[in-house]
Amino acid sequence: MGSGGLELPPGDDGHQGNSTDVPPGAVSLARPMNAGAIGPELDWDADAWHEVRTRAQRAGRAYIWLNLVEQRLRAVVAAVLRPVYEPVHGDDWVVAAAGPAGQEWVQRAVAVREVSRRKGYLLDPADDNVLSFLTLPQLRELMVQHWPCFEPYVDERRDVELALDELEVTRNVVSRNRALSEAVLNQAERASARLLEVLGAGSDVPSARRLPVDAVEDLVGDRYADVVAVHSDRVRLLRQFPAEDLFGSARRVDALGIGLNLLVQNFSGRRLLRMAEAGGRVRLLFLNPASSAIKRRERELGIKRGELSRAVEMNILHMRRVRARLRDPGAFEIQVFDETPRFTAYLVDGDGADGIAVVQSYLRRTRGMEAPVLVLRNGRNGGKVVKSDQLDEGGLFPTYREEFELMWADSRPVS
Repeated sequence: MGSGGLELPPGDDGHQGNSTDVPPGAVSLARPMNAGAIGPELDWDADAWHEVRTRAQRAGRAYIWLNLVEQRLRAVVAAVLRPVYEPVHGDDWVVAAAGPAGQEWVQRAVAVREVSRRKGYLLDPADDNVLSFLTLPQLRELMVQHWPCFEPYVDERRDVELALDELEVTRNVVSRNRALSEAVLNQAERASARLLEVLGAGSDVPSARRLPVDAVEDLVGDRYADVVAVHSDRVRLLRQFPAEDLFGSARRVDALGIGLNLLVQNFSGRRLLRMAEAGGRVRLLFLNPASSAIKRRERELGIKRGELSRAVEMNILHMRRVRARLRDPGAFEIQVFDETPRFTAYLVDGDGADGIAVVQSYLRRTRGMEAPVLVLRNGRNGGKVVKSDQLDEGGLFPTYREEFELMWADSRPVS
């Protein structure tokens, strides 16, 4: 007998779901189809897996940005409005701040808080308050209602509202687990970074002015030492991180490699000249174009004899012309080494906490333009993302900086 008072047929072979031999008043139940018949329809092919992973990656990045913004906005609202309302209203200060216009959504937040208490969803006592249950639009409403209180701390109300408007589309898409386009994700990241800057929560990493700190890097960067980006080749590196962003406004550039094309062919010699004249320092270490090592490299790459050495000579001559225009040639040094080249490295402001490095290993039969690229941020492991139970073993940046200094000491100057 079923829960509705109807008799269910027996499950033996004589009473199949499509059998007509069913007792009066019984409900006919069709047997499930063979699992093998529907299995292929549930399978995801490679394209489907790629699509869902892309969706998850974009949604994850967007969620991290939204989480950072919401936490910062919540802290700002609490810091400004709590001293105004708490002395009179106590723990109900958020309800009082919402006022008659916000009674509906603030009461909904109160109800959700009570349910979370009852079901044990409040894992941190610090979240046991109504403010923790307000959404971004509700936090924005509190700011708008009390703008005179926030005006001394936030310069432009329009900037805050425009950024929150741009985030609203992303917030709705992520909260409902729908597809997020790359364009909308990029817009959300820009809006989040701008809003955090306006609210006084910009990155405290010194090199962020040259290479912005990615939200994901800021949270899980300790998993990858001080590597903040990996590119499959130099073309993709320059697309994401142009030479102007890398070398512009630098006070020091130390470069080691065969021909240093990333610097010599992608950054203006006039800019290097102005950098040196302004008190900066440039040290360039080329592979000796007359060495046996460069001949071996030509054989590895399968190019004509002398082709690579002539290219290196042209780069050195170009840098010598730049150096010749300086009143203090000591600020622009050029040297050559004769050892087998193992990697190319560009260390920008490598003597300070704001240093950035671009490193490529030399691969057999692969030109430097086509080799994988690592981007390193100096001092990454010394920051706030390292877990308390992990030892700071340092990153890769000091390793390449030390190697440059050793190679520099063993090399010869170019007159």
